[in-house]
Amino acid sequence: MEDLRWSALVTLGIVGLLSLLTANTGRFRHKHRIAAPATTGHPEFERAYRVQMNTIENSIIVLPVLWLFAIYLNAVWSAVIGAIWIIARCWYAVAYMGDPIKRGPPFGLSMLAFAALAIGALWGTIRQFVQ
Repeated sequence: MEDLRWSALVTLGIVGLLSLLTANTGRFRHKHRIAAPATTGHPEFERAYRVQMNTIENSIIVLPVLWLFAIYLNAVWSAVIGAIWIIARCWYAVAYMGDPIKRGPPFGLSMLAFAALAIGALWGTIRQFVQ
């Protein structure tokens, strides 16, 4: 089996990103005095909340394919593509917080990374059945 340390590091990077986005949402909730469980209020809070939720939603589909790619195809490339996904999601967060209209290119890059991981995971898994 290949060395999975890099994929593990990327997984921890995703957890770190999610933690930072959660803290950011809490910061804006406090700054604008938006009491839980409300998810609307000041536009700055709403953008932070959407960035957090969108990234959580994407993480749920990225993590399984990241690991399937790593196990059944190539651990190093899984980590590289996963790191690209993290960079794209950081770019997405900055773009969305600044001007939601500018979120398109980083969203596209993150989805391209997801697609690469998903196709690789599918290919690697199918190869295990064929061999």
